[in-house]
Amino acid sequence: MTDPENTGPILKIDNLSISFFTRLREIPAVMDFSCSVRPGEAMGLVGESGCGKSTVALGVMQDLGVNGRIVSGSIRFKGQDLGTMTDAELRRIRGREIAMIYQEPMASLNPAMRIGKQLMEVPMIHEGLSEKDARARALEVVTDVKLPDPERILRSFPHQLSGGQQQRIVIAMALMSKPSLLILDEPTTALDVTVEAAVVDLVKDLGKKYGTSMLFISHNLGLVLETCDRICVMYSGEAVETGSITDVFDKMRHPYTQALFRSIPLPGADKTTRPLRAIPGNFPLPHERPPGCNFGPRCDYFAEGVCDAGDIAMRQVPGDDRHASRCCRIDEINWHAPVQASTAQEKTAPGDVVLKMDNLKKYYEVAANALFGGGHRKVVKANESISFEARESETMAIVGESGCGKSTFAKVLMGLETATDGKVLIDNKEIQDTAIEARDTRTVSDVQMVFQNPFDTLNPSMTVGRQIMRALEVFRIGANEAERRQRMLELLDLVKLPREFADRMPRQLSGGQKQRVGIARAFAGGARIVVADEPVSALDVSVQAAVTDLLMEIQRTEKTTLLFISHDLSIVRYLSDRIVVMYLGHIVETGTTEQVFAPPYHPYTEALLSAVPIADTKVEKKHIVLEGEIPSAMNPPPGCPFQTRCRWKDKVAGNKCETELPPYRELDSGHRVLCWLSDEELAGMEPVITMAAE
Repeated sequence: MTDPENTGPILKIDNLSISFFTRLREIPAVMDFSCSVRPGEAMGLVGESGCGKSTVALGVMQDLGVNGRIVSGSIRFKGQDLGTMTDAELRRIRGREIAMIYQEPMASLNPAMRIGKQLMEVPMIHEGLSEKDARARALEVVTDVKLPDPERILRSFPHQLSGGQQQRIVIAMALMSKPSLLILDEPTTALDVTVEAAVVDLVKDLGKKYGTSMLFISHNLGLVLETCDRICVMYSGEAVETGSITDVFDKMRHPYTQALFRSIPLPGADKTTRPLRAIPGNFPLPHERPPGCNFGPRCDYFAEGVCDAGDIAMRQVPGDDRHASRCCRIDEINWHAPVQASTAQEKTAPGDVVLKMDNLKKYYEVAANALFGGGHRKVVKANESISFEARESETMAIVGESGCGKSTFAKVLMGLETATDGKVLIDNKEIQDTAIEARDTRTVSDVQMVFQNPFDTLNPSMTVGRQIMRALEVFRIGANEAERRQRMLELLDLVKLPREFADRMPRQLSGGQKQRVGIARAFAGGARIVVADEPVSALDVSVQAAVTDLLMEIQRTEKTTLLFISHDLSIVRYLSDRIVVMYLGHIVETGTTEQVFAPPYHPYTEALLSAVPIADTKVEKKHIVLEGEIPSAMNPPPGCPFQTRCRWKDKVAGNKCETELPPYRELDSGHRVLCWLSDEELAGMEPVITMAAE
């Protein structure tokens, strides 16, 4: 991607400091930040929420709002200082020379305007193109972003497209004027892992085609490895390490970078023998930063009188290409020392079967014309013949793309929906036909849920302690208020939150602390089964390790059955005992974690594994990108549900894949797949993920 002959950077940021001004104080958001992006180069900007990544991007766009201000330093684009430009000059550059893609595609699309018109506006406004030429350009770019039937897409409204298609349209819109610099702010966070892989592939290809330089903002280190040439790691408003991908990943020279890598589940991590190491302490608030090194209070190598003596400047790492670190002890730390082993845990043996699903079906009847209702009605087959067992103290992961039916079966289990057919048994007691309002208190407290977004699940006007005590009242635990308060304090101990948090409001807690309150509430009634629906996807990687570790620890002490719904196969590999892979309402593969992560795979599992970004330069992956969208459950394909996207379909004799639903096949003890492939074809499958030879 990088052209070494072009030495003049497209973007050069020098000693940038940005502050936001409130009535009370100045809040420094970015301090002494420097980086440069060369022509055709992709720079990854990584770090925790609140570290200043998006503020840097908004600084480049000169869009800091009324309270934000660049207090020192400069941002130069093609040699011109953006800070000295007039509004008219900036308008000419924004959208044409510098384009930005945001995290949520619908924030960039007008819901009342057809896609074609929105795309055509860009070159008509910025380049003065005629309507005919702008439409031809729109058609070309929509074809470039690999959307099916471009003519139909141009006539569509945003709500008629899936999330992945909407994000491709936003990318197409950003590329309409062939910008020199493309800023991507977490562009794939809201997408499925398979769609994410396709979008990342697309961004890389288009970067090469148009020669576009990129500033790629992400908290996903694996994604940055696959997308970028260089990386800049940020912490609390400062760049703490920058360099080429190989320099930073293989020869990291800042304790924060090292701590980040130790908190993510790379191949080899194991919840019992090699647990993740969460970063101790909390991220500092902008007006409460410590003296000296911002990372000092959380650092394993902190030296009093050295690390807190004064401001620390970036230092070049000898022998590397533009590799620098903001660490004053860089020469004293033994960077090659083996990782201090985390405390290994006893592997918990699964107990008796607690939950059994037997041929569960869940259908919905909806109007064919969803806008006006009435008339012809269609059946949505959300769950089709779901069967599995989960045991005491076992973690079972349910994986698959959006729309595969993961959340539907969770709703039936919780009693938020009733089953169309089949059985759901808890301790051999059938509950599939009993809605939650008709369930007895014991059954309700036995099955609890930890939700994806901790911000939406707590009452903002009630203290943390009162919310947990309310759950205890509902579950009839404790004879009086005093007993319930004591139990609430014990639950705060269980989730490792200080007892004084009982009197705090949710707004005073960080995302990870809110999720801990959600976990405390789920375990308030002594839950037998906890459904964790993407419980860490909204959290920073450094917080994810602490929350997953907490869930595992509580599971060991409480002997809980954990159903972990996720699309992140890295975290699934780390903490699950068994895996269920779902596609379009069907279970297509099930087995132990070792069985599912080793060939032979179901073709869909193979594609899922290939799509997972892994932050390790020593890992090699087979490149499999799924073409097409997941079909609608209202109109599923005949035969095998996966046949419209399967790369193995031609290996099956005849057209059985397109006409007949495959039977379940036992490949090994407890390892089953829903597939027509022959034993020979399955046996010849190669591993998707391998470690490169040293």
